[in-house]
Parts: sequence; C-alpha cells; structure tokens
Amino acid sequence: MQLGFFFYQTRCSGCQACVLACRQWHNESDDALDYITILEKEGGKFPEVHVRWLFLSCFHCQNPPCIRICPVRAIYKRPEDGIVIVDPVRCVGKEECGAPCMQACPYDAPKFLEEAGAKMEKCDGCLDRLQEGKAPICVAACPLHALEFGAMSDWEASRGAAKEIEGFRYLARVGPSIAFKPKGL
Repeated sequence: MQLGFFFYQTRCSGCQACVLACRQWHNESDDALDYITILEKEGGKFPEVHVRWLFLSCFHCQNPPCIRICPVRAIYKRPEDGIVIVDPVRCVGKEECGAPCMQACPYDAPKFLEEAGAKMEKCDGCLDRLQEGKAPICVAACPLHALEFGAMSDWEASRGAAKEIEGFRYLARVGPSIAFKPKGL
C-alpha cells in the first residue's frame, strides 16, 4: 500500500494553516523549517480573474530519487506504507555530502537548516500521529478540509482525481504520491 496526499484545490483558500501547524508540531523554534509550501497562482484577465493555491510537500514518491542519490543511505522507504523517511543518525549533513538529495528531488522536499552540521529534514507524514490512528497534522489543521492523507489506490479510482494540475508537473519516473481535485475557471 502506498500512502499519499489528496489535495482539493477547489477548497483551499491559501490560509497557510497547514504550514503553521506543521512547523509548530515538528519544531516551534524561530528557525524551524517549513516542510510544506503553499504556492499562489493568479490568472485570467480582468474582469475574469482567479487565484489558485498549490500544496507542496514531500510526496513520498513511489520511486524517490533522493533514496538512490544519498551517499550514506540515510533515506529509505517504508515497505508497509511507502512513506519516505530520513534517518538523522545516518545523515551526515549538508556540508559533508553536498546535499545531493536536494538536487535530486524535483519537488524541493529535502530541507536543511543553515547551521553547521544540520541534518536533512522533510515531511514524514507525521508518523507519530499515524501510529496513533490520527491524520498528519497538516490534514487535521486544514479548516476547509482541503487535504487528506491515505491510500493512493482509493483516490486513483474515485473523486475525479488528477495527477497534474496547473503549476505541478507529474513525473511518472518518480511517481509522486499526490492526487488533485483541480479548481475550475
């Protein structure tokens, strides 16, 4: 089974509640990394203008390039649910290895703090919450229920799911575990 995100672009208001909840859940310090990015895309011509938002995070890819490129094998994929994990003990840090994981990821998921010796960080699907039967904190925090997290097979057969959306390119060789309900014009 492969777990992943479902993003209802039709519901997202760009409020950033998911970003803030994630930051606070994982590390409340001022220099905390954001594992989630919400992109804003404006379009149309006056008077027919629109704004759309796009949720970006680690998509726990089916064939993650970050795993293949990590020189110390600090990144791995859990066989039971497909979640991509970083082992902070094995990770040697950006200065030591040059952070090839950052260059390999087409979705900019790997993050490093600026401090010396910082280890790679990224979304882990809130494994601690999943083990308690709870949704990831970004999903729980979304006031408009624009995010879900679950088995990808459920979304591929229902909900009018799309693999590509304006501003996001699905790469079949990587297989990002996200599906979308795109916002119409």
